[in-house]
Amino acid sequence: MLRLLRSLALAISLLIAWLVPAQAQETVTAPAPVATVAPETVNPEKLGPARPALWKLADGDTTIYLFGTIHALPAELTWFDGPIAAALRGSQQLVTEIPDTDPAEMQSAVVSNAMLPRGQTLRALLTPEVKAKYEKAMADLELPVEAFDPLAPWFAALSLALTPVKAGGFDPASGADVRIAAEAKTLGIPRMGLETAGYQMAMFSRLPLETQTRYLSEVVDGMPKIPQEMADMIREWSAGHPDKVAELDNSEEDDPILIKTLLTDRNRTWAEWTRLRLKRPGTVFVAVGAGHLAGKDSVLDMLGKAGVRVERVQ
Repeated sequence: MLRLLRSLALAISLLIAWLVPAQAQETVTAPAPVATVAPETVNPEKLGPARPALWKLADGDTTIYLFGTIHALPAELTWFDGPIAAALRGSQQLVTEIPDTDPAEMQSAVVSNAMLPRGQTLRALLTPEVKAKYEKAMADLELPVEAFDPLAPWFAALSLALTPVKAGGFDPASGADVRIAAEAKTLGIPRMGLETAGYQMAMFSRLPLETQTRYLSEVVDGMPKIPQEMADMIREWSAGHPDKVAELDNSEEDDPILIKTLLTDRNRTWAEWTRLRLKRPGTVFVAVGAGHLAGKDSVLDMLGKAGVRVERVQ
């Protein structure tokens, strides 16, 4: 469960960091965890220029590019060039998982989905075993143990999961989706979303409480491994190995409800949107999480089953 949920958590946390004003964040989130020192796990100079996978599907008057993003990358990693840059610059529209979102709308979505009902506290929802290791993790991060008490377990887990990500040198502000969106804005390319920020956060808030607390427990247990897992995923992404990225992103998931909710249902919706978009002329650049674009029941797999030919261009 850990990697799949963390992938979406990174995307959501990035949204909050970039779209909710600082003063609003103070009212809906706990303090940012103190970064711990982690061993160097990715050296961009050794990786060299990255060549992540890019696909294209086209007919007589329509071209759709499909690009899989990583939500946190080393700031120095070079990847936006060659076919990827040319494809975006030649597009009339950028399609991402969510559109540009008004800060007030984002704040409302966070309050609606990330906060516990009045009178409840996070630690009161945990079993004694999970509570003990959670409080130890908070103390190790030099945070008050009550810092996340107003938050739903999924959101507390998100905050903790980001600590080793950042400590490992992986910056959400340098994520591929952020770079793509910034380039499109500079070029004046309009952007639309396949979902909304509220919809994505509601996917977490609707998870059974048992699932949320299990996620929090797994994050606490897995924090020392997260930098290396991120490094492994970035290496495969940079080398243009999408199947390996999907395997690393999704391999630990063992809950059929989560697989259906967070992966296959969304992949099916996005594949159908892509298939129907081919019926209208224009050039479109679609950028979604890399784990959605490879492997069984991915967007590409579903497009292939629907008879849509997809060509890899990088």
